[in-house]
Amino acid sequence: MASSGNMSKTAKKRTYDSSSRKEAARGTHQSILSAAQSVFLNKGYAAATMPAIAQAAGVALDTVYATVGKKPALFRQLVEMSISGTDSAVPAEEREYVQAIRAETDAAGKLRIYAAALRSIQQRLAPLFGVLQGAAPLDPELAALWKNISERRAKNMRVFAADLAATGRLRPHLPATKVADIIWSMNAPEFYLLLVEERGWSPNEFEDWLVDAWIRLLLEP
Repeated sequence: MASSGNMSKTAKKRTYDSSSRKEAARGTHQSILSAAQSVFLNKGYAAATMPAIAQAAGVALDTVYATVGKKPALFRQLVEMSISGTDSAVPAEEREYVQAIRAETDAAGKLRIYAAALRSIQQRLAPLFGVLQGAAPLDPELAALWKNISERRAKNMRVFAADLAATGRLRPHLPATKVADIIWSMNAPEFYLLLVEERGWSPNEFEDWLVDAWIRLLLEP
């Protein structure tokens, strides 16, 4: 019969082995995602083959499929991670900047918090959207992803506009629905790409300009 000491050592070894496997799986997952992002950005969606991603990640092709699924699912993961800033999708209401916006009582303060968050998001997301923008017309799954994210942004901006309206600082006769549409149009990745990628603005200049524009357009002087 095994002693209690030996049983304890066995249990610890099993826990260690399980933790090691989980850590190795997380490392593999992250390596695949990092490699995939690099390949997508360098080659575009159509030319970014799964074998090329596997080679860049240093893993077998079967490992890529088992870990992240097919190419559209992999690309969606990258987009969701770029939006959340974490290694998984996070609902809008659970994001730290959203909670900070709701805690802020001043309308201009809310806009400043959101502009700062948006700059960080777009630095991660906008390059991927450049890839998505070119590929969506050719792939129904990517077209659906494009539409889904656009609709999510619109829904979230309606919530944000209602939050701004509750401060009493919106311009008279400017309905919250129009406020939502204005912010939605200016928080689009395409808008960021136009100014930062094509016109050479810095991300900080983009953030500062958004704050200034939103305050001038939306709030009472």
